Amino acid sequence: MLIDSEIHEVHKQIIANLKEHINFKNLEPGDKLPSERMLSEKFNVTRSNLREALQTLESYGLVKSIPQSGTFVADIGITALNGMIDDILHLPVPSFKDLVEARIFLELKGVKLAALRRTADDLINMENALAEYSDKVVRGEDALQEDLLFHLAIAKASGNPTLNTFMLKITPEIINNFEKHHVCDKDTAFKGIQEHKAIIDAIRDKDPEAAKSAMKVHFKALYQYCYNI
Repeated sequence: MLIDSEIHEVHKQIIANLKEHINFKNLEPGDKLPSERMLSEKFNVTRSNLREALQTLESYGLVKSIPQSGTFVADIGITALNGMIDDILHLPVPSFKDLVEARIFLELKGVKLAALRRTADDLINMENALAEYSDKVVRGEDALQEDLLFHLAIAKASGNPTLNTFMLKITPEIINNFEKHHVCDKDTAFKGIQEHKAIIDAIRDKDPEAAKSAMKVHFKALYQYCYNI
């Protein structure tokens, strides 16, 4: 079984092979790539690894997958495409600290936007997520996933699809790292209930500065933990 770093290297090699194929075949923006079966055989990789590499490129807007039609080179120009793929190939595996910093940066902005733009439905979603989190904490069960679903509800309430997309992308990796580092203990989880309530109250009151302050308080323990490991 491949570990995370090995999978990362496999995906990088596939992406490098895709770049070489696009250039060797002189593919232009809008041109169709060969099928997954053909590419997996050409690169001697599994279709699942190939699919994940293509999904990575699609997440950066470098290829576009159309159901029942195939995968196409994005309409951004080959020079830009090659430059961006080179940058992707030099990206290291994000560390736990990297993920925490990115999450805090996104959420401090997102919670202010949520306070300004939230709808009644957004409030209901956040309150439901908090109720599910609280129920698990009170029962002494792990509530990490419910905690992050609460934060995703805030990202959605921001009304910014790009910010929401970034949060959705990093959340699975955050879950993996939190579980690996055993970040959330019982005391922290109970404090989280009140901290989450304070965040919702500020969003409900449409007070962006209070919402940001409440989120900072919520992240204080995480930030200290991250820089003490």
